[in-house]
Amino acid sequence: TSLQMASSMTDTPCSCDCLVSMPPASAIPAVIFAKNSDRPRDEVQEVVFVPAGTHTPGSRLQCTYIEVEQVSKTHAVILSRPSWLWGAEMGANEHGVCIGNEAVWTKEPVGEGEALLGMDLLRLALERGSTAQEALRVITGLLERYGQGGSCREDPMPFCYHNTFLLADRTEAWVLETAGRLWAAQRIQGGARNISNQLSIGTDISAEHPELRSHAQAQGWWSGQGAFDFAQVFSLTQQPVRMEAAKARFWAGQELLQKWQGSITAEVMMDILRNKESGICMDSGGFRTTASMVSILPQDPTQPCVHFLTATPDPSRSVFKPFIFGMGASQAPQVLSPTFGAQDPVRTLPRFQTQVDRRHMLYRGHQVALGLMESEQEQGQQLRQKQQDLEQEGLEAARRLLAGERTPAHQELGGLFQAFVERETQAYT
Repeated sequence: TSLQMASSMTDTPCSCDCLVSMPPASAIPAVIFAKNSDRPRDEVQEVVFVPAGTHTPGSRLQCTYIEVEQVSKTHAVILSRPSWLWGAEMGANEHGVCIGNEAVWTKEPVGEGEALLGMDLLRLALERGSTAQEALRVITGLLERYGQGGSCREDPMPFCYHNTFLLADRTEAWVLETAGRLWAAQRIQGGARNISNQLSIGTDISAEHPELRSHAQAQGWWSGQGAFDFAQVFSLTQQPVRMEAAKARFWAGQELLQKWQGSITAEVMMDILRNKESGICMDSGGFRTTASMVSILPQDPTQPCVHFLTATPDPSRSVFKPFIFGMGASQAPQVLSPTFGAQDPVRTLPRFQTQVDRRHMLYRGHQVALGLMESEQEQGQQLRQKQQDLEQEGLEAARRLLAGERTPAHQELGGLFQAFVERETQAYT
């Protein structure tokens, strides 16, 4: 069965689910964004706050594998990211732009060469785009210039894929799907939409790479006649196992969004992300949901955007904690992984020959709590209750804020996430 083993290794479901709801699907006048990041089981995800910055013209920026040209001004960002790399799985910037990405395999071959990871593209777009559409242009421009590629996991065996992205801001959302340097994008101005690890843009294309159709025709994938269906033309005829699993999650996500149509809130999105039955909350073999995020982006520009992040695996046993950009927003040290500098196995060549312990303080505490909760003892139940109470408090604070019942000082808003992280850390000790 060594052959079977090999195929199951390559077909592990490295997956994610991104969802977005906008009026009239949302219960409130806001865009609601959500993502589960499904990654290798033991990978640690940290939550990183990076303040806005100004940079010397012509300076270079080191991403995970390659350098790119830096821009003169970057926006403040909050990122949920695998702690070994530069980019992020999901995040938001101070202008209310949120992005999540997904792995995807298409007829376009995946290059083994080191370029920009999809996660690098995501962070670069958040740092440089002040709207979802601007962020999309950042990604397509960088893709054109530098390409995408390189291993996406901390392992001597490279694991590579192309990417799809869900980008949202206070007024609209975009789905961007790529195949190598080629891409197609779809603009969403109302209702709910989700993406899982597969192409989902059909004939409804709002923008595309200028050579998309001619390339498909040259490869013999499209006759050049009739409607051009991006997913149909670029999807693999023989789907890998992981893509089949993604299909089921895609339909399940669509169904759940449909079911809540008109009454989608941040809590509803959290429930969807916690749904084990559908596989959206993943725990299978070498992969699991390692971090989650839900954001409320009010249409009223005077209201703050509220981003909820877990910084811990398994959303069904984690706390979504609120983060708001404001004065006093700073890095919560408990969710920051240790750094290893030049000695880091991602920096030394050949890469990933050794493993280092990247667990942050909250992750360590949560691991112990997770063990107790899984053994279903009284202590575990008490911990789960503490988690739920803390999360409810965060949701209530957000609700009051958005209802205009309370206008806390900016300083207090910026320190909100830090305060919740501290309380959660204490609950585990």
